Amino acid sequence: METRGIEDMFDFRRFPKDAVVLLLLLVYFPVGVCLTLIRIFIGVHVFLVSCALPESFVRRFIVRIMCSVLGMHVRQKNPRSRDKNTKLYMCNHVTEFDHNIINLLTPCNTPQLEGSTGFVCWARGFMEIHSASGQEAIGETLQRYCSTEGTPPLLLFPEEDTTNGRAGLLKFSSWPFSLTDSIQPVALRVTRPLIALSTPESSWLMELLWTFFVPCTVYHVSWLPPVSRQDGESMQEFANKVQELLAGELGLVSTKITKADKAEHIKRKRHTVPQTATSVRPASIGLGFMVQSLGTDDHRIAKMAQQVKDVLPHVPLNVIAKDLAKTNCVDTTITNLLENKEETQMEATGTSTFGPSKSSSYSSGPAPTIKPAAKSFGKSPADRHLSLQERKEALYNFARRRYIEKHGLDQEDSH
Repeated sequence: METRGIEDMFDFRRFPKDAVVLLLLLVYFPVGVCLTLIRIFIGVHVFLVSCALPESFVRRFIVRIMCSVLGMHVRQKNPRSRDKNTKLYMCNHVTEFDHNIINLLTPCNTPQLEGSTGFVCWARGFMEIHSASGQEAIGETLQRYCSTEGTPPLLLFPEEDTTNGRAGLLKFSSWPFSLTDSIQPVALRVTRPLIALSTPESSWLMELLWTFFVPCTVYHVSWLPPVSRQDGESMQEFANKVQELLAGELGLVSTKITKADKAEHIKRKRHTVPQTATSVRPASIGLGFMVQSLGTDDHRIAKMAQQVKDVLPHVPLNVIAKDLAKTNCVDTTITNLLENKEETQMEATGTSTFGPSKSSSYSSGPAPTIKPAAKSFGKSPADRHLSLQERKEALYNFARRRYIEKHGLDQEDSH
């Protein structure tokens, strides 16, 4: 399987970057707000009609027409390939309403594996099961459901989470393929103008409002021929085979990125602290300008540079960042700067971003060089503390000599 960048598979911002599209969105915004209010009123009637009418072709036809008014248009490809004897549909996951769209074409049930239960679960069109009992119990319940005669087929999403549907498919979970030996793949492609289809941390209710806001959201449903598991084929191999079939139909790639990888990536983005230039320390002021000139991917380097700056305050940030770009490690950079102190001092005494050094104004003679107290970064907290104490002592002696030279005092008088 090909591995695709996780950033390409999800839209982390709702609005586009293109200036022309943003201008069109700004012009459309008042129309979108009015359209949202009208569609909310119509949506209530769609819900009441779907609740009042019994499950039938007439009900699905009426609700499908009313959903088109709400901006949710459905198109299907190869409807004759749909097998009426298949008890399990496998579909890729793009939006929070994929199961409702498939249900407009054919009767099917989608279990609510996590999230709200009770009225909200029923109102969203999910089949409620006791998901707290564990995955094994859920699998047994769904297996019994599939073996029961007269029940509508199950619709499952083996990706277990949504993507933007443009780059690749998440790795399919193997447990849904243990329910039956034969499944029917369903390929789903969704298009929408102006804004993204979904963002990772947005709720289903917010996604519904954005669906009402845009002019239309088009769902393209393609039915693939049923696929059966071969003798000696494991469930994961069967899942990978179906994933490849759906990826080929959609023109996407199969990835090994899982739902857990997506959650971890979102967690990291959420806990990334944005750098600012409003810190009190002068060293952090320089870091603020540095961060503003870098992209979001370089914030980590800037943060590491500040850590090195705290240990070696006499080294300029540009020298630290230059070494960090090579090593990508705080400890290694500190060791390199300590071992190559002569080169570092030459760069440090040169002209910096904020102007030439002012140390020459204190004394006409050559400025004493404060050599680091340690040849390498301490491996233990005790070693690092000792090195810090030695540096403090050296700085104190340096300041004391400066004071004596400035006021013309004798060494004995200064004690």
